[in-house]
Amino acid sequence: MSKSSKEDDYLISLFKSIGLTQAKAAEASKSPKSAAALKNLIDQYSLSSHALDEKKAGLVAALAGQLAKVNLDNNSEKYVLDKILDEKLKSLDQVAAATRYANTHSPPFDEADFDNECGVGFRITPEQLLEQATNYVKSNEISGWANLGATISGVKAIPALRWANPLEIKTAVEEAFLGTFGRKQTEPKKDTKASAPAPTSTPTPQKTVFEEGFLGALHRPGGNLQIHPHLRDQHLKATNGAVWTRFPPEPNGYLHIGHSKAIFVNFGYAAFHNGKCYLRYDDTNPEKEEERYFESILETVRWLGYEPWKITYSSDYFDQLYELAVELIKRDKAYVCHCTQEQIKTDRGLKVGKPKPCIHRNRPIAESLTEFEKMKNGGYRPKEANLRMKQDFEDGNPQMWDLTAYRVLDSPHHRTKDKWKIYPTYDFTHCLVDSIENISHSLCTTEFILSRQSYEWLCDAVEVYKPRQSEYGRLSLEGTVMSKRKILALVDEKIVNGWDDPRLYTLIALRRRGVPPGAILSFVSSLGVSTTASNIEISRFEQTVRQYLEGSVARLLMVLKPLKVTIENLPEDYLEWIEKPFHPKVPALGSAKIPFTRSIYIDVDDFRLEDSEDYFRLAPGKTVGLFQAPYPITCTSYKSDPESGKITELVCRLENGGNVKKPKAFIQWVSEHAPSGSPVQIDETRVFNRLFKSDSPPSDFRSDISPDSLETIKGAIVEVGFWQLAKRSTVEARRESQTRAEVSVTSNDVNSLVGKECVRFQGLRVAYFALDKDSRAGCLEEGEDAPPKRKQGDYLVLNRIVSLKEDAGKSQ
Repeated sequence: MSKSSKEDDYLISLFKSIGLTQAKAAEASKSPKSAAALKNLIDQYSLSSHALDEKKAGLVAALAGQLAKVNLDNNSEKYVLDKILDEKLKSLDQVAAATRYANTHSPPFDEADFDNECGVGFRITPEQLLEQATNYVKSNEISGWANLGATISGVKAIPALRWANPLEIKTAVEEAFLGTFGRKQTEPKKDTKASAPAPTSTPTPQKTVFEEGFLGALHRPGGNLQIHPHLRDQHLKATNGAVWTRFPPEPNGYLHIGHSKAIFVNFGYAAFHNGKCYLRYDDTNPEKEEERYFESILETVRWLGYEPWKITYSSDYFDQLYELAVELIKRDKAYVCHCTQEQIKTDRGLKVGKPKPCIHRNRPIAESLTEFEKMKNGGYRPKEANLRMKQDFEDGNPQMWDLTAYRVLDSPHHRTKDKWKIYPTYDFTHCLVDSIENISHSLCTTEFILSRQSYEWLCDAVEVYKPRQSEYGRLSLEGTVMSKRKILALVDEKIVNGWDDPRLYTLIALRRRGVPPGAILSFVSSLGVSTTASNIEISRFEQTVRQYLEGSVARLLMVLKPLKVTIENLPEDYLEWIEKPFHPKVPALGSAKIPFTRSIYIDVDDFRLEDSEDYFRLAPGKTVGLFQAPYPITCTSYKSDPESGKITELVCRLENGGNVKKPKAFIQWVSEHAPSGSPVQIDETRVFNRLFKSDSPPSDFRSDISPDSLETIKGAIVEVGFWQLAKRSTVEARRESQTRAEVSVTSNDVNSLVGKECVRFQGLRVAYFALDKDSRAGCLEEGEDAPPKRKQGDYLVLNRIVSLKEDAGKSQ
């Protein structure tokens, strides 16, 4: 073992001694400065003997991270640490604020001032929050539900609510909207034919997806019949008659857009009925499970806005499942089979002919018990023995033809290590764990319809509570692939750059592209839930994303391909500051000041040498408006490269001398003003198009790859308001993430929900964009008080989320 490895192991062990988990301890050891600061805290204050819980340990680690950036004297350091140990500082946000305070004040500190600045003891009632939200809605002339997202951001920015719980703010704003605008209505379809105005009437409240159709018709808790009435009574006593659901992914890959429907249905249905939803990892196949998948699944569920009631693993119940398997054998409803996989397939009639019983089916119960114990103790190698359920070969359902319950696997399990040599199958595990966890509604997709019979058979066979399985249609998108095998091939063959490549439809890829989680849930909700599978056009998904972004993100002046313009009738030092709203229809998004100077940039596509009657942008002698600028400009001359003929600069006149006819077109622009950092240089702009040429990629999908799926543009620029927007978006996301982490059932890194993609905007007349994770933006990593501006070493990468219109056409 290398010296560095030994040091890492020592630090991880030391950090675990104060209460950090293995993962958090390993993470804390990665940064040399932070690790040194944490080690110093542990040694100097004997923290290993304090028996800290996981949350306090995480806050101490966060303090160490802050101390790696600032120099505090021993008194200040101990003051902040004691506030953590005394449970005065309860969040990462508070620890960061406390460190900033200690760095800018000299001890002894004014306790009241410290508490005020760091949110210690902050309290606000739901009624007070509602009053603040209602006043904000009225004073900002909010027009309706379309402005909900922006209003939530605006209320969060109220100084008096600096330490308020972001989730409680969201609830208060929604209540204020409900009181002001009534229940949110579904947008009616527009009638293309002219019609007389409809008589005024009170609209009928639109039912939610959880109240109608498939979900609206589901049974009430306790309405699922049981083999014994007392099982129903025990179940209802355990759940208090509430809805209990679960989302049970296999941790063998990353979740894709189809899984968002399962998450929405299971978590959403439980939440709508004030019930509970588990996140349960179906970890019964150790050969394919990896830690990264476990972490990604939880992070994705939380990113979509859901918090599991409990996080469980099928492996939590391996002992109970084993006992139930033994009970099944004792009831002569299971037997150990030594047939080859090929023979089992033949006997089950899956190749040709009628299914027939296995030759081991009628072996004595005692013999099967002995053989099963031998399987458990490692007496057989994989595929030499299986435990099969003794079902009904006369039934027409293949799921009743003696399914395998247990198989031998020679692989260590991520949680139980080498304890088990046998592992239960999905068909054995799924229904019994649903039963153990008292699931009231086992909701899954329609490919499991035939499995419902075996699900119910097994529960009744061992006489346990029997949940009701109900199946809905799965979601898929045209023009992409969802198969883990195919996506893995795309990754391995370097056709895409990893599982989060924004051209894919894994949820981590959509997140990286910048698609908001709310847009995904809005899309799923708009489709409804029925027993019919949904194969939806990508264009429909993208239109939902556009509609979501339209009223919720800022609009920035952006130029993809800059062309310099010199305004000849303005002096060299001319400077005018323009107050530009981030969104003309959403005041809650705020505004930014941008400079207007003699030198500006427009897009090269907004100028051409030859004018025409149907062309309204800039040409020699032609006038065009500039968005938000006080006056239009007229092109008087241009400069070009003598060799290539390429236009290099335009000379224009600002039409500020009197009555000027309103121009027919307005174009975007960005000024050159070095003192304010304008323009903001974008190092890369990545424009993603469809990865496949056809709507249904063939089995040999490689031949269907589009060569134009990614275009990288260098040198784009945006207005200087970008930094203000980016800083605010990051701060808000971090605060909300911190609040989510505090109510989470597991300790999670607060930063896992704060990615650079939270910085989203519409580039005016261009497209919707988000900051990519490859970006380096120093001011976003600093404290809330750090000025929002470009720093040395920054590198900005933008991803196009969606175009402004489906055809991406730009008006003439």
